[in-house]
Amino acid sequence: MNAGDYLKSKSQETETALETCLTSWKGAPPKLMEAIRYSLFAGGKRLRPALALGAAEIVSGDQQVALPLACALEMIHTYSLVHDDLPAMDDDELRRGKPTSHKQYDEATAILVGDALQSMAFEEITRTGHSDVVREVARAAGVSGMVGGQYLDIQGENKQLSLEELQKIHRCKTGALIAVSCRCGAQLGKGTVEEIDALTHYGEHIGLAFQITDDILDVVGDEAELGKPVGSDEGLHKSTYPALLGLEESRNLAQKAVDDALDALESFDEIADGFRALATYIIERKN
Repeated sequence: MNAGDYLKSKSQETETALETCLTSWKGAPPKLMEAIRYSLFAGGKRLRPALALGAAEIVSGDQQVALPLACALEMIHTYSLVHDDLPAMDDDELRRGKPTSHKQYDEATAILVGDALQSMAFEEITRTGHSDVVREVARAAGVSGMVGGQYLDIQGENKQLSLEELQKIHRCKTGALIAVSCRCGAQLGKGTVEEIDALTHYGEHIGLAFQITDDILDVVGDEAELGKPVGSDEGLHKSTYPALLGLEESRNLAQKAVDDALDALESFDEIADGFRALATYIIERKN
């Protein structure tokens, strides 16, 4: 199973559903909808939707039950990137090789794009009919998850953080939404408690591997391949895995996280091969 093909297949499913979702919104300001589309369809791996769809497919053979969740996760992730790029946060001018939302439009529009995507996401999740899924995604995206992690990340600038502090930031900022993608996808697929727990652990481990790899790429990556400037973490004086541990030990830690993710899939047969390929892809990727 090729990770690129796996992601492409899940991405196509998600983008078709996202298009249907956006066209259902009537009466919205056209220029705002244009700005929403600009960020939502700017490319990207669609990793979180792929995890949600894949987890549902692994436990039930049916990924369609998780499509509203997949759309919502991509909306939440996109809104977080739009806000993350703002001058008040990371002040980035490029995202996925294109001008960031506030550069293409303006800062006020970018803020409203993020606000709109978040509210649209939660309306979309309600289509699942599962209040527990709505609750879990809200927690993963909120003050004890992604938003809280982003706050801690900003507060950690110009400070020497411990490894434990850095891991907490990334468990919240990056890992929470990745883990909940797997967990809620499996819940919607009506997986057993054991299956849901195994896929949640998988998500937690690949979330760690993903963030460590991001930190490494910010040091050694190619700007053209990344689609954004390298060295931004250093420029903001952020603590990172390479800064704390060095590149070699960071790579070892990322590999350990991937190995743990693969161990979490031991109880699944070849239907989980796509997830196995994704785990390896996460530390081999160039963007």
